[in-house]
Amino acid sequence: MSAIDQLPPLREVIAAHDLRAKKSLGQNFLLDLNLTARIARAAGDLRNCDVLEVGPGPGGLTRGLLAEGARHVLAVEKDARCLPALEQIASAYPGRLEVVNADALALDVKARLTPPIRVVSNLPYNVGTELLVRWLTPPAWPPFWQSLTLMFQKEVAQRIVARPGGKAYGRLAILAQWRADASIVMTLPPEAFTPPPKVSSAVVHLERRESPIAPADPDVLSRVVAAAFNQRRKMLRASLRGVAPDIEDRIHRAGLDPTMRAEQVSIEGFCALARAVAQSV
Repeated sequence: MSAIDQLPPLREVIAAHDLRAKKSLGQNFLLDLNLTARIARAAGDLRNCDVLEVGPGPGGLTRGLLAEGARHVLAVEKDARCLPALEQIASAYPGRLEVVNADALALDVKARLTPPIRVVSNLPYNVGTELLVRWLTPPAWPPFWQSLTLMFQKEVAQRIVARPGGKAYGRLAILAQWRADASIVMTLPPEAFTPPPKVSSAVVHLERRESPIAPADPDVLSRVVAAAFNQRRKMLRASLRGVAPDIEDRIHRAGLDPTMRAEQVSIEGFCALARAVAQSV
């Protein structure tokens, strides 16, 4: 796609502003506007939504989001070198793009956005998982966002959507799928990026559930899942020994076999186990 607007091609933008990607910031720029437009479309209908974008870099995905009709885009960029390129985009889309030079881990974005809100980002590799976990574990549910459409290293994406029984299934899969529907909607080879990373990437779309797939106290569930997967090769009766003194009885109460291993337990099973652990004897 040579152009989705009247702005220059991204390679020209990068050259004009000397935007060499910094490894320390986890930067890998996606320059193909065909691909950025596809990512924007994968997020769903943006026309009546505010969109949060973290790590826009030179603005390839930003332009895709605006071209796809996003009502308002809040672009949070830590690298001040990218600000002139982003301000050029803001001028081309008057009143629809707000650029904030800040660390997304330290910024409260909710006051700057109006629901419904979608988060769409080619996340910097060095903070991607931490941001996802924060978005999935707010103090109250449902969260501020309606959906998350996020780029990760392919291995991380596979962990997010993994099902019970495989090596990729673990704490991240349970955290994501307990309260959201998660799927991989795109995969991208290293050569799609500048500079090319050493691994393939994938875009994951998570649509929030209004309530979890099974009831459980979030803190208890987190504690049980962490204990189980910290010793994932052990049977539940061994890996969960420190959770409760009568853990084998509680495992039975949850309808599970104490000889199961963590990767064999469904999300619903872990929720039942969390409820059993939380019950007073």
